[in-house]
Amino acid sequence: MPTPPPAPPLDLVAARLRSALGEPDASASVTFLGTERIEVLRFADASAGLVRYATLGMSAAPMADPTSMVADPEVGPRAELLLTLRGGLAPTDQALRALATFAAAPQVEGVVVAPGGSLDLGQPLWPDAPFHSVLVGEGGGLVPDLELPAPLSPVRFLPLLPMTPNEAAWKRARGAEALQERWLSQGTDLRDPTRMAVSLAE
Repeated sequence: MPTPPPAPPLDLVAARLRSALGEPDASASVTFLGTERIEVLRFADASAGLVRYATLGMSAAPMADPTSMVADPEVGPRAELLLTLRGGLAPTDQALRALATFAAAPQVEGVVVAPGGSLDLGQPLWPDAPFHSVLVGEGGGLVPDLELPAPLSPVRFLPLLPMTPNEAAWKRARGAEALQERWLSQGTDLRDPTRMAVSLAE
């Protein structure tokens, strides 16, 4: 009996998201010129009062080193993005396009999204949001890394941490680790969509 072909990577990614977060209660898809479709899934965690957003489609292809002359179609880092916020405090569902924009950045701009990096939308992540950009956190926590059949690289699920413009500028000057330490030392609730900027005074 012939061996069945392996499942497409995005099917495996979707299954991993559902196993970690449950069934999504809403989704939306965005297609940018010259890119594959990016879907954003919403998962409600009513018991914790949280809403989680996850991209699906960014990991369809590996992220290529922008200095490389030829992109490898199989080998290279793969990732999807996660955003967790407290529900009911702001119109955060309108952040779906921002998430899709970030997820399309490797295809559109040739960037490699990795922990410690930042992504800037250039406008509020949702209407009246105090955040215009995000810090990319470490993966492997909320949703474990997903191993794909060789030679494909594993998919990492990277959390996004919203930054105010002042925090983003401070991060550029001092580094991601320094900003995260400042958040931690002041007990910042990074899931609060209405929070004020952390105090950056020395």
